[in-house]
Amino acid sequence: MKLTAALAALTLTVAPALAEVPDLAGREVVVVTENAYPPLQFLDKSGAAIGWEYDAMAEIAKRLNITVTYQNTSWDAMIPAVSEGQYDLGMTGITIKDERKEQVDFSAPYMRSEMLMIVRGDEARFTDAASFAAIPDLLISAQPGTSPFYAAVYNILDGNEENPRIIKFETFGAGLAALQAGDVDLTLSDSTAANGYVGASNGGLKIIGEPLASEDFGFIFPKGSDLVAPIDAAIESMRADGTLDALNQKWFVDYKFE
Repeated sequence: MKLTAALAALTLTVAPALAEVPDLAGREVVVVTENAYPPLQFLDKSGAAIGWEYDAMAEIAKRLNITVTYQNTSWDAMIPAVSEGQYDLGMTGITIKDERKEQVDFSAPYMRSEMLMIVRGDEARFTDAASFAAIPDLLISAQPGTSPFYAAVYNILDGNEENPRIIKFETFGAGLAALQAGDVDLTLSDSTAANGYVGASNGGLKIIGEPLASEDFGFIFPKGSDLVAPIDAAIESMRADGTLDALNQKWFVDYKFE
């Protein structure tokens, strides 16, 4: 998929009526993230934490007059930690799902992305989900419990979550490394991360086939957080004035991975 096509899917086109953006008088907000999801948030070569979500949060902080500090944790610990109130807000391209809403509150969607298939740059044995599924010795990497895992199970394979063709990894990075090493033949990611990793691979990776599914991303909060409404208002103001489009252009088109 070309970046321009992926970009077109990122910004939601239907927004509710704008709410007033409040002034939170310098309130301190602790945000937790993973720094492993380019171009949403990652570490550059100098070790600096950068990305779409950092820029978005800086703009939200300015509009709401809040003071943001950052903490880092793993993906599998993030939702439980936010649910328990250890942090005020979590961000790492988190798909809005009903079952997750039982643990945390979500912001309004700030981005829509699509599930894409990533293969090695020289892959020629298959070109889409159907041709992958038709070759029984091909393997796919996935993190259990994630959107890519369920897309592998239900959009590519037979609906069996214990299908031995799915090789399970604790992190996306480990699964991607297995793909690059030739230990598996396919991995899945939403278009945000997929285009980031492919762009950084110097031809070592590519995207094949059509998107398998689409998903909306949101920030997460402890249940009942009074930050949800102000953050939603800031997001919608950024959508209305073109700020979200500008961030998409910067990080999904203009940014060059080195």
